[in-house]
Amino acid sequence: MKTAGIIAEYNPFHSGHQFHLAQTKERLGPQGAVVCVMSGNWVQRGGAALLSKQARTAMALRGGADLVLELPTLWAAASAERFARGGVELLHAAGVIDVLSFGSEDGVLDHLRTVADCLDTPACQAELRRRADGGMPFAAARRAAVRALLGPEADCLDQPNNNLGVEYLRALRALQSRITPMTIPRQGAGHHAAESSGGTASASALRRWIEAGDWNRAEGFLSETDKLLLAEEQAAGRAPASLERCERAVLARLRTMAAGDWAALPDSGGEEGLPHRLVRAAGEARTIEEFWRLAKTRRYAHARLRRLTLWAFLGLRAVELPEHVPYLRVLGFGERGKALLREMKERAALPVLVKPAHARRLDEAGQRVFSLEVGWTDLYGLCQPAVPPCGEEWRRGPVVL
Repeated sequence: MKTAGIIAEYNPFHSGHQFHLAQTKERLGPQGAVVCVMSGNWVQRGGAALLSKQARTAMALRGGADLVLELPTLWAAASAERFARGGVELLHAAGVIDVLSFGSEDGVLDHLRTVADCLDTPACQAELRRRADGGMPFAAARRAAVRALLGPEADCLDQPNNNLGVEYLRALRALQSRITPMTIPRQGAGHHAAESSGGTASASALRRWIEAGDWNRAEGFLSETDKLLLAEEQAAGRAPASLERCERAVLARLRTMAAGDWAALPDSGGEEGLPHRLVRAAGEARTIEEFWRLAKTRRYAHARLRRLTLWAFLGLRAVELPEHVPYLRVLGFGERGKALLREMKERAALPVLVKPAHARRLDEAGQRVFSLEVGWTDLYGLCQPAVPPCGEEWRRGPVVL
């Protein structure tokens, strides 16, 4: 069978994701299968996922995915480039993926490929460094560098899904992967849109409505089974999760950090003055939102500050970041997923973890990454309405449908 890979957060899974999965399967044909690489309990925006990875895995499987693999936090809660590289590495290592399917605002693969090719040229990298060294925010410097070489074609970088698509293409080329890219035009509301549009709502809007208890607005964009699952998660005290639920614990960590501690975080120490600015902001802030407001400048994007806050809370240092994903962690599977797993056991380039106990067979590097995930899942529990005991990562196996 022909198999497509999708890299996603599903935070939460909604009708737009359902459309993407349906379109992907339609293009694959009746025997097609879909493997999703999904973020775990921590997500790229620098926060806790609204629902646990098990709940979101169940949503994805019911929505048409056949197999769900975990993108570890070390890649899931990182920049677009690292997020994309980690997801593509996993799909490439699985050994069973023919196509990488991703949504984009542009919807034209050739446009995105032109920009990806440009970004990898020495001329573009030199332009990017010159602008970034001059104090321009990285995203703006990147866009300006491409625009200087390509003109208006760089405008596609103004949209978040286009950006990720470009990074997926760069990662595929860097790995010399045989996986073929395919893009499907994004439908309806924009990535961060506050309202619904065209029969879909953004994940950002859904999170706000669910966190505020505005079920009437959210339910129209969820399937009946997903509504039931969400209600069950809420009744069990597992949802909605939010970093702000353990705000004082986060602030306690921020207030005890010196400039050297901030400089040791991923994506923090390369710019003069940022660690000291973060120390000052942490000393004045009474809420996480206030910390972000005090620390933010034109150069330091809000998303970057959110990720720095999360890394500080999780206790990660830049020197601990591994370059490559060390294993394939199975979060869930259906009937076709079982067949894919049998293939992966023969063809995968990385160890396949179906049960948590399989982590004990990993080499030292793999065990270290899994151990970090165990501890960070325990911290994720503090973000849930009812705090569970530690050890959740060892107790919960894959979701099977």
